[in-house]
Parts: sequence; structure tokens; C-alpha cells
Amino acid sequence: MNKPLLIENARIIDPASDRDVTGVLLVENGRIADVAEGQAPGAPADADRIDARGLIVCPGLIDMRVFTGEPGHEYRETLESAGHAAAAGGVTSILTMPDTAPAIDDGALVDYVLRRAGATACVRVLPSAAITKGLEGKDLTEFGLLKEAGAVAFTEGRKSLQNTAVMRAAMTYATNFDAPIIHQPLDAALAGEGVMNAGPLATFRGLKGIPTQAETIPLDRDLQLALMTGARYHAAQVSTARSAELLTHYKKHSPRISAGISVNHLCLNENDIGPYRTFFKLSPPLRHEDDRLAMVEALKAGTIDVICSGHDPQDTEVKRQPFADAAEGAIGLETLLAGALRLYHSGDVDLKTLLRAMTIRPAQILGLKTGTLAKGAPADVCLFDPDYPWIVEEATIRSKSSNTTFEKARMMGKVMTTIVGGRIVHREDTAQ
Repeated sequence: MNKPLLIENARIIDPASDRDVTGVLLVENGRIADVAEGQAPGAPADADRIDARGLIVCPGLIDMRVFTGEPGHEYRETLESAGHAAAAGGVTSILTMPDTAPAIDDGALVDYVLRRAGATACVRVLPSAAITKGLEGKDLTEFGLLKEAGAVAFTEGRKSLQNTAVMRAAMTYATNFDAPIIHQPLDAALAGEGVMNAGPLATFRGLKGIPTQAETIPLDRDLQLALMTGARYHAAQVSTARSAELLTHYKKHSPRISAGISVNHLCLNENDIGPYRTFFKLSPPLRHEDDRLAMVEALKAGTIDVICSGHDPQDTEVKRQPFADAAEGAIGLETLLAGALRLYHSGDVDLKTLLRAMTIRPAQILGLKTGTLAKGAPADVCLFDPDYPWIVEEATIRSKSSNTTFEKARMMGKVMTTIVGGRIVHREDTAQ
């Protein structure tokens, strides 16, 4: 067992307890032993000490949307490399998507992910399982067996269930096991061959557009079904002002409805695509600036619960293509916090609101004991300097893929130390 760890002179922010104080945090036996304002006169004499002067200490971040390549596409990302990328970004728990080869639709595959993660990953890996067999949108998987094997949620990952009857059955089934359904709302027929947000810019670029209704129509359907079945429903990523309006309405009728957004859609808009830059080709697509501003307001209002990275590693071959042919997706584990801090530095969102959406809210939605600095909680901790300037460089990316929307971006705020279960898994001054 590691020696006690004392973090001193820190600004401690814990949204779960609404705490924002300057003080100390004591870690013993992998758990939070004490949090105190000021100094700690009774700290163990043999404790290792971290002087966190000038740093913010918060619960380790929880990322609810992480794609990896393992099993099947390890050249894009392994659980090990995703773990290192997560640790560098202050992320201590990742919810992995079932979009692998084969898809995670069987208890043995859930067990495989957990075993591989336990052997190779330096952060907590929380596997989600497919809603339907093979992610084909037809036959439901065995939710009970999958949950017993260790799946913490059910999702179709990148895909969206088009069949309303299947979605209703999935929600009803999941309710029996009190398991969350996480879904990306997208009407595939309405999106068609679209590759970016529909509007004047898409027309100017000569690209086919995806209308906002391709998101809002299936979202409205999902929210109605969530009320009908009483399901724990989480919209994985929303991106439009109308989606925020729908969520505001339906959340008044059910506390079991929640929604997430990727940090990309909070910080970027369709103009960032520029001269057909394929690293900015995402699903959902980057929207109009008015939609981005509406998303920021929805986050502040609590309509949007979670900020995720949408971490989706893609190799060079599928990204270095004409924009219409390139694969969707961008990595984001290492830039999740730094990207979110842009909203803090611009004065748009306060720090506690941002951290709440990456700590205690995802923990509550997934039923985890992490996401807090309360006494007795697992010692998953992030220490970051909110004012540290740095530039995102491809050469320093820890992910096996480099398709980031923030390449060469100037950031303000960097993770200095990440602790998982009381063990330091990342230190900026020693990281290679």
C-alpha cells in the first residue's frame, strides 16, 4: 500500500459538496481521508507531500464518451494508450463505447475489456455494452448478463437506433435493471449523405448539409419514450438550440433524463472547418455560432449535464481524404479540461459549473462512487494550473492517433498531476 499523500496549499474545488477553499487534502489507503481548510497539523509524519500552491485540486474527471480500438483496431488506440492520454488530461475514469471488432455485445467481451484494462490501463475503465447484437439495431442484447459481467451502461456508440419499437423495448428492458441508456440521436435518413451543418456555409463549400432536425426529431422521440418507460436516459451529445429547448421541457417531468455535449461543440463552430479541414469533421457536425452559444447557456442552466471529450481516434488514412470521404471523429482525452477552461477564461462559464459537468454529474448518471472529494471516496484526484500556457503539438500527443481539433491551438490551463486510487499516474514534470 502506498504511503499517505498530503496535498498542501491547494485551492480545493469539489462541486459535489459545493466546496471551494484553500487547504489540504489527505489520501490514505487509496481513499480521501480528510479535506481541511488551512493547514493540517495532524497529518501523518511519513506522508509524501505535494505543494499545490497555485494549483486547483478537484475530483478526477469522468469522461462518458470514449472510443478505443481494442479489441479489433488496436492500431488506432489501445486501452493502455487511452489510459495514458486520459491521465495526461486529468481524466481518471473513462466510459468506453462498444464500437469495437467484435462489438461489445456479450458478457465474455465485457470481461475481456475489464481484464485488459486491469492489466494495462492506468485509469478506471468502465465498459458500456451494445443495446443491440452487433450494433445492428435489431435484436436486443442480454442486458442482465451484460450488467452482471460489469457493463455500466447500454449504448449503440456512434450509431443511432432508427426503429422506435426497438428503442422502446430497450428502455423498458433497461429499466428492469436500473441501467442507463445512452444514445446519440440522429435520423439517418434525414442526415443522408450530409457531412457538415446544413446552411449557407455548407452551400458555399459545396458540401451536403445535415439539418438540425436530424438531431431534434429523434431526440424528441427518445425523450417521449423515456417518459413513457421511466428509463434512465442520457442523450450522448446534443448540439443545437432546439435540442436545449426540448431537454428543458422534458427534464421538468423526469429527473432521470440527462444530456451531454462534447467539448468541441462548446468551443468550436462550423467556421472552424475552414478550408475543408477533416479533423473538424464530427458527428454531430459543428454547428452555427448561435447554436454553440445556446449550448453554453444550456450548460450554465443545468439543461446540459455532462461535458465529454467524444474521444474518437482515427488513423491518418481515413482522415487524409477529401472532406466528404473522410471519417468522422476527433481525439480529445488530453484536451478535455483545457478546452473547457476556454469558457472559464472567456468569462462565459464559472469554474465550478465546468467541473461539475466533468465530475459529479457523470458519476451520478453512471451510479459511481467517484467524482467527489468527500471523506471515504476513492482518491481519484486532478491537480491543474488554470493559467498555464501551452500549445497542443502532435508530437506530444499520447494517444496512438493524432486527429485532434486543437492541433497548434494555444491553451490556458494544464493538468500537472493525476491520481487514481491514491496512486500518481501522471506528473507533468516527469511525463515522457
